[in-house]
Amino acid sequence: MIKHMIVVIDEEKCTGCGKCVTPCAEGAIRIIDGKAKVISEELCDGMGFCIGICPEGVISMSVRRWSSMRKRQPPKPRPRMYQSSVLNASQETRTVTCCRYAIIGKACGSARSASPR
Repeated sequence: MIKHMIVVIDEEKCTGCGKCVTPCAEGAIRIIDGKAKVISEELCDGMGFCIGICPEGVISMSVRRWSSMRKRQPPKPRPRMYQSSVLNASQETRTVTCCRYAIIGKACGSARSASPR
């Protein structure tokens, strides 16, 4: 069995403010009927950025076990794309950095430069 961390939302205590939706890069959390809900455990990457943003403190982490009988494997972290513009004396260049894991305040991926469109 494979262990996978996911977020769990106490829907009874949730006020439906929606602050947890934006930090969820995978789109696993949505506001449905005025409450935040995890729409699919398979979408949740287990990073937990939504936990610290919840003003009510109703989001926690839970371990799920994925059996080998299941057709889908737990999701792997997807690359996150960050963009910034760098102005050169003669031309503008965009730098795109791709990080495998979301690490706040640290650059951990590779960078490539591209000409402006």
